Amino acid sequence: MPGGRRGLVAPQNTFLENIIRRSNSQPDSSFLLANAQIVDFPIVYCNESFCKISGYNRAEVMQKSCRCGFMYGELTDKETVARLEFTLENQQQDQFEILLYKKNKTPLWLLLQVAPIRNERDLVVLFLLTFRDITALKQPIDSEDTKGVLGLSKFAKLARSVTRSRQFSAHLPTLKDPTKQSNLAHMMSLSADIMPQYRQEAPKTPPHILLHYCAFKAIWDWVILCLTFYTAIMVPYNVAFKNKTSEDVSLLVVDSIVDVIFFIDIVLNFHTTFVGPGGEVVSDPKVIRMNYLKSWFIIDLLSCLPYDVFNAFDRDEDGIGSLFSALKVVRLLRLGRVVRKLDRYLEYGAAMLILLLCFYMLVAHWLACIWYSIGRSDADNGIQYSWLWKLANVTQSPYSYIWSNDTGPELINGPSRKSMYVTALYFTMTCMTSVGFGNVAAETDNERVFTICMMIIAALLYATIFGHVTTIIQQMTSATAKYHDMLNNVREFMKLHEVPKALSERVMDYVVSTWAMTKGLDTEKVLNYCPKDMKADICVHLNRKVFDEHPAFRLASDGCLRALAMHFMMSHSAPGDLLYHTGESIDSLCFIVTGSLEVIQDDEVVAILGKGDVFGDQFWKDSAVGQSAANVRALTYCDLHAIKRDKLLEVLDFYSAFANSFARNLVLTYNLRHRLIFRRVADVKREKELAERRKNEPQLPQNQDHLVRKIFSKFRRTPQVQAAGSKEVVSGQSDVEKGGDGDTDRTKVFPKAPK
Repeated sequence: MPGGRRGLVAPQNTFLENIIRRSNSQPDSSFLLANAQIVDFPIVYCNESFCKISGYNRAEVMQKSCRCGFMYGELTDKETVARLEFTLENQQQDQFEILLYKKNKTPLWLLLQVAPIRNERDLVVLFLLTFRDITALKQPIDSEDTKGVLGLSKFAKLARSVTRSRQFSAHLPTLKDPTKQSNLAHMMSLSADIMPQYRQEAPKTPPHILLHYCAFKAIWDWVILCLTFYTAIMVPYNVAFKNKTSEDVSLLVVDSIVDVIFFIDIVLNFHTTFVGPGGEVVSDPKVIRMNYLKSWFIIDLLSCLPYDVFNAFDRDEDGIGSLFSALKVVRLLRLGRVVRKLDRYLEYGAAMLILLLCFYMLVAHWLACIWYSIGRSDADNGIQYSWLWKLANVTQSPYSYIWSNDTGPELINGPSRKSMYVTALYFTMTCMTSVGFGNVAAETDNERVFTICMMIIAALLYATIFGHVTTIIQQMTSATAKYHDMLNNVREFMKLHEVPKALSERVMDYVVSTWAMTKGLDTEKVLNYCPKDMKADICVHLNRKVFDEHPAFRLASDGCLRALAMHFMMSHSAPGDLLYHTGESIDSLCFIVTGSLEVIQDDEVVAILGKGDVFGDQFWKDSAVGQSAANVRALTYCDLHAIKRDKLLEVLDFYSAFANSFARNLVLTYNLRHRLIFRRVADVKREKELAERRKNEPQLPQNQDHLVRKIFSKFRRTPQVQAAGSKEVVSGQSDVEKGGDGDTDRTKVFPKAPK
């Protein structure tokens, strides 16, 4: 199963986990994370230590400015505040002492360290503010009652001088040195190496650590497998036929090389990653060494000792040399290397069949060596009707005796070693496969007893390996077959619908990682096997982390917890998965058990959520279904426990006493319904630049008109002239209408002549 064998190896953003791990190594330190791309630099995460020293819970701190203005008091130094403001605005690294006040107005001296966090584009996206309580090293703040009574002790004065000297050394001009980031990171209380970056990256391993799934390690494991079978074949053969490798230089060289390779494998095992119980890839050298020392180191060490070299210096067959010859059998412990890597070979059906056949042949080889040893022992004792004597007569290579003063009669000559081994292997194979021809048979009592035992063993092996080979493969690879069937269905679906490559890779990674976590088990199907009472108990156990960590469930009765647990759903998310989209209905209340997520609004990270955080909506206060104002995206592999809105309201409506306690004690780390109003730093800077640019532009005199303005004024004057002409024409027409014809006034009237 690739997912289980490789572990969880997809690129993850483990920035939050690294910071928390380093913070836990120093219990007296606390930290905040703030967004460096939003005005006022709102806080997106704070650890539990900060909540303890400040008295505020995480929900009260989130979205407030990282300047910590809510903790300022009357004695807070304004110069220090201005210095903090300057450090944040210019995205610099700095540290200084500052006096803040807890929620209960108790003064608190803190050593504040500011460090910018960059992403893969070398852009500062976060600020890391580390706090260390130094109140014990400072002079007590005098009140009216204690003024003049409490003085500064010698120890406090000394400690304060040391602190000031450290502070002075931190402000040396070397801040402009490009190597200052590494030096300051060493000085930071949370880190012992370079400050981690806020970006997705594959799990890193030290340069001297090998990944257990790399190509070199896979090839090396197959080489070790072949050498293990070589050892399992040669060791019984050399012991049975008393083949001293010291007499055969080539065989001694080969065995020595094999011993060296197995010793190199021990060294590599001290530098090879392994998959932890949670599916994570463990690359810490100390953890790797301790794990190997506690598991297979002793067996591997005993199996790679050079017994042939010890035996080469002793020529006594019956003395200590024979002891070393017998100790060669210890090398068979190398088969443990095959056992612990068997799940890797079970992934491939052909490899499994080959291993089964090899094991069958290996057992036949061991039995052949024992069969030869029994025949040789009987022949040495003078029994001339054993199978070896018959073989010698058939091959016309008879045995003969010579007298030795030390050992008495000694058997010499006889068939060749090759002929004896092939005949012994032929006999064991015919017995194990239930096909006996009778040309090689047991003649002595020892041979008959061994043959009976061999038949019993062979019957079991034959029935197991050949008779039920299909059943064995199905039992061993049922999960693998189901896994590959699921992967094939997903691949075919992607091809059929032409899903984009990026989305296809995300789907495949989610499927593989989910399988690695659940091992292909259907939780609902397993729970349906159990009765209601047992099912509720199992659900309470599965959600115990949520019930134990959150105070909202402390006053819940057993019946209430069981009712809630029955409605909780467990889900697994891969890095990059979007749990909520902007505008999506908020129908669940989510509790983070492991991993970290980021809340993104308008392409800006407004919150980073980790283990123990809660996000969703306050269903118990607002009956209307809300819409998400932000996206929620997984940074790492996350395990979430969620309960649907309707189911939660149903339980709260039934358990009214618990509903009041739940509404009072449950604090949402982030409410997805609320939309944050913020301004980006880049937008503010751009507005300032535009304002300064307008301010510096030269102003034109008012009497100097622009060309475009003149054209518009000309077009305005032309209609006015036309209007004036039309008025004159209209006035003329009106005069004519009043006086008749225009020439009437100029006509003379003559009187009539008299008669």
